[in-house]
Amino acid sequence: MAISSTPTLLLLGALLLLLVSANHSLSPSDAVSELTRLRSQSPTGVIHLTDSLMRRIMSVSAPRPYSILIFFDAQQLHSKTELSLPALKTEFALLASSFLANNPDSKINSKLFFFNIEFQESQQTFSQFGVNSLPHIRVVPPSATDLKKDSIQMDASDFSRMAESMAEFVEAKTNLEVGPIHRPPVVSKKQMMFIVAILLIWSPFLIKKIVTGHTLLHDKYVWMAGAIFVYFFSVGGAMHNIIRKMPMFLADRNDPGKLVFFYQGSGMQLGAEGFSIGFLYTIVGVLLAFMTHVLVRVKSRSAQMMVMVFALFVSFWAVKKVISLDNWKTGYGIHAYWPSSWM
Repeated sequence: MAISSTPTLLLLGALLLLLVSANHSLSPSDAVSELTRLRSQSPTGVIHLTDSLMRRIMSVSAPRPYSILIFFDAQQLHSKTELSLPALKTEFALLASSFLANNPDSKINSKLFFFNIEFQESQQTFSQFGVNSLPHIRVVPPSATDLKKDSIQMDASDFSRMAESMAEFVEAKTNLEVGPIHRPPVVSKKQMMFIVAILLIWSPFLIKKIVTGHTLLHDKYVWMAGAIFVYFFSVGGAMHNIIRKMPMFLADRNDPGKLVFFYQGSGMQLGAEGFSIGFLYTIVGVLLAFMTHVLVRVKSRSAQMMVMVFALFVSFWAVKKVISLDNWKTGYGIHAYWPSSWM
């Protein structure tokens, strides 16, 4: 009796598919070993993620013995200053290196791995996560099976404090302690040694200048200029621009060739906008100081009157510009009310 070869071929094909899928899947221990090896090859501890590596990571059956934190990047968007992608990518690398420095024990640092992924190279992974805007950071917990539904996105408002806010997000979602962020010193050891050497060489000359009173610190005009600068720096919102890393201007979305210097809306302030307001406030402050300290020494009453009228007119114009800009930006209006006794 002849035996058909078709069932035998189907059985062999099924066994071959099982062998192939088994070769492509990773055991938990093999996955941790491979990710640890890839991490050791990165100076910051951030692994470059690709579509194929993502498939290998997810081939480990849940729950996996690790969480993964992914920074989504797009090289073509680095020129858009409002996104701050290069700065956020650097902060993400600081987060990864600080986590490793604060947790040298392999039993702990093998529970969390950091990745960055490039859009042009791994569009399939971007699609699986449903990422359509940047900046974007997601954590994939050990129990995740669906990348889009089970992963957790970091809120856009949490990017303001850079690596510190990223660390808080990681600690809240993974129950792992990141520890303090280790930032590189502003001045290197060599630069510090050079500065100290210069100070030691010049210290005798500096002491002589200070004793005789022939330094810039003894010049009243330097202090006046410094006071005006501090006043402008304060009222212009420069600290806000530095802390928030706000750009000076933006490109118009409707017309990329056009620049936007004033942003309508109370949730954001551009650098040029703050400096413009600071300039108007400084004009008023300088004119007020001039009238109270210089103009009072002028003997001519008519000259005093003319300068005072001019200063009041310019101050009124500057304050009116500030109020009109605030009304345009926030929608709030400021109205004058006459005393009832004047009516």
